[in-house]
Amino acid sequence: MEPQPSNVTPLRPGESLSPRIPPHNYEAEQALLGAVLANNLVFDKVNEFLRAEHFADAVHGRIYEAIGKLIQRGQIANVLTLKNVFDQDEALAEIGGAQYLARLANAVVTIINAEDYGRAVHDLYLRRQLINLGEEVVNQAFIHDLEVSATDQIEVAEQQLYALAETGLTDKGLQPLNVAMTAAIAIAEAAYKRDSHITGVTTGLDDLDKKLGGLHPSDLVILAGRPSMGKTALAANIAFNAAQAYRETRDPTGAVKVLEGAKVAFFSLEMSSEQLATRILAEQTEISSDRIRRGDIRESPPRRSCTACPSSSTIRRRSACRRCAPGLAG
Repeated sequence: MEPQPSNVTPLRPGESLSPRIPPHNYEAEQALLGAVLANNLVFDKVNEFLRAEHFADAVHGRIYEAIGKLIQRGQIANVLTLKNVFDQDEALAEIGGAQYLARLANAVVTIINAEDYGRAVHDLYLRRQLINLGEEVVNQAFIHDLEVSATDQIEVAEQQLYALAETGLTDKGLQPLNVAMTAAIAIAEAAYKRDSHITGVTTGLDDLDKKLGGLHPSDLVILAGRPSMGKTALAANIAFNAAQAYRETRDPTGAVKVLEGAKVAFFSLEMSSEQLATRILAEQTEISSDRIRRGDIRESPPRRSCTACPSSSTIRRRSACRRCAPGLAG
């Protein structure tokens, strides 16, 4: 039997297969650490998604973790306060010790891009995790285990991929209490500073806000009811109220911080964008949508009086519109 021709491309003379290095960016890690040392407010911008284990360089991860501990204690994290922490760190001593921290802080040009550096570090970490997960899936597929079927392996891989997409970890593990407590305190502080005094996004309906505490990112809220009971109208009102209450500011680092409300995207499979806009217009002006579609409006222009009222409250705006143009109500 003649041997079958191989479809593998042979290596050229002198060529060798060099191992591929996992993706990393030490310069981005250094730029981020330098920005945090220069201005500790930068830490709050990246602490929500970046952890010490996300750094490709373990030394950079230990520096980031030490900075976080000092900041959470209410202390300033800079070269002087970190010097005592890393005097006995052999790994840091090999790259210059405290002088390395000073070089990080002195090399900072701007802190505006610090969050972008953090996103780059986190993205590269996810890529390394994805590579590890792919290798694990391949190795498990080569193992013929009578107790574990191929379908079971697929389900495990899907769960790990989902966990990686959601949290950045193939194994969720345990959440440290100090991390969860810090996040809870930050949420409570934000609610205290808001006019609505709720932890989530306001719905514009006081009774509903008192029961739910607003809308939260981790919640799945379902409006259920029989046909023509007003589900879409209620959802449109909540979306409009949340968008109307939106307020933002900028912190000293230039990052946008949401104070109230939210930016809203409304998806509907039964109504067009024009129909949704007409429904919101009818609700705000108290003119029936049927009359708006037929152009049966006695006063003109109908929207000028409503939008001219500066009140942010829907109820006060309605009463103001009726005072400005009583014929519009109906």
